[in-house]
Amino acid sequence: MRVLAVDPGRQKCGVAACAPGEVLAHRVVLAWELGRVAREWAATYRIERVVLGAGTGARGAAELLSDLSVPVVEVPERGTTLAARSRYFDDHPPRGWKRLLPRSLLTPPEPYDDYAAILLAEAYLAGVAKDGRSSDLGRT
Repeated sequence: MRVLAVDPGRQKCGVAACAPGEVLAHRVVLAWELGRVAREWAATYRIERVVLGAGTGARGAAELLSDLSVPVVEVPERGTTLAARSRYFDDHPPRGWKRLLPRSLLTPPEPYDDYAAILLAEAYLAGVAKDGRSSDLGRT
């Protein structure tokens, strides 16, 4: 199954196209661009489901995603911001003197909402693989 995960926000959203064990693409987009990017990526990556974080900005994001031809499933996003920061630094290790600091004290130099979207997709796909179904994982 291929999913498009969205970490919604009021100003910007993280988006990630994922398949089991694979991140196909990810980026941060302005909130008003979400619908266009979602339509493009749904076609490009043959998306079967949209996974939408149920946090800040979810209602507006759901409206922008309403014209997609794939189901949208809302999932909890508790704890994804801190985990996304850690994942960002896994991919972009600090350099110089910053590598001596604990990662918990560092802030990424750029938005990392796309890493939160990756985490939402991975959690959803892991739940689908475990249960063999997706109906218990969120609201459509």
